[in-house]
Amino acid sequence: MSEEVLTSEEDGILVVTINRPEAKNAMTKAAAEGIAAAMDRLDSDDGLRVGILTGAGGTFCSGMDLKGFLRGESPSIEGRGFGGIVQKPPMKPLIAAVEGYALAGGLELMIACDLVVANSGAKFGIPEVKRGLVAAAGGVMMLPDQIPERVAMELALTGDFIGADRAYELGLINRVTDGPALDGAKELAASIVANGPLAVRVSKQVVKESRGWPMDERYTRQTQLIAPVFVSEDAREGAAAFAEKRPPNWKGK
Repeated sequence: MSEEVLTSEEDGILVVTINRPEAKNAMTKAAAEGIAAAMDRLDSDDGLRVGILTGAGGTFCSGMDLKGFLRGESPSIEGRGFGGIVQKPPMKPLIAAVEGYALAGGLELMIACDLVVANSGAKFGIPEVKRGLVAAAGGVMMLPDQIPERVAMELALTGDFIGADRAYELGLINRVTDGPALDGAKELAASIVANGPLAVRVSKQVVKESRGWPMDERYTRQTQLIAPVFVSEDAREGAAAFAEKRPPNWKGK
């Protein structure tokens, strides 16, 4: 894996760190490849249950590396998009831990994650229009799905930033911390790790996919996905653990 992306794991949590602090973690091709590889590892390793994406040096990600852009480099992966995740996030839950700035492609990385924990000093925005560009890695398409359309429009057309408190009010982020965002993200991840992994994965899948289902097909399609969960070993284990007043021993099947 590229040194531009670092990984560590503990207690079922994979922490993926964009490691270009000297460039405010601006995204390069190598960093995108490193993130994509980490997401493959998250999904393929049964011992890993939740991922956290963060940045080194007090910044989440300042967007595309413009020096690389001028050299003709694209920080995208075929079939996965910008940063290796915006078009194909992992099947398992992914939390963004945001310090400093999540701007342009950095914001698009963030909104590709399932949950967001941010430090109170964090700033968010898609300032591409200020550079004569468009937030094409999901910003102008995905942001209106996550916050009111008129607010998304204002951010897209002005390129202005918002702070953590405003982002929280809009529902763009889940939690605001006074301390390190990574600590808050680990706390949130631990509460997910405590749950049945099969149920967590399918719950994420239904939340993500059901927005596009026709109304008259929603329950049928949901049943197709959740039926295996209700007859799984984990479902029986969850019920037994509750009855016996003990922690469950999940197997993910």
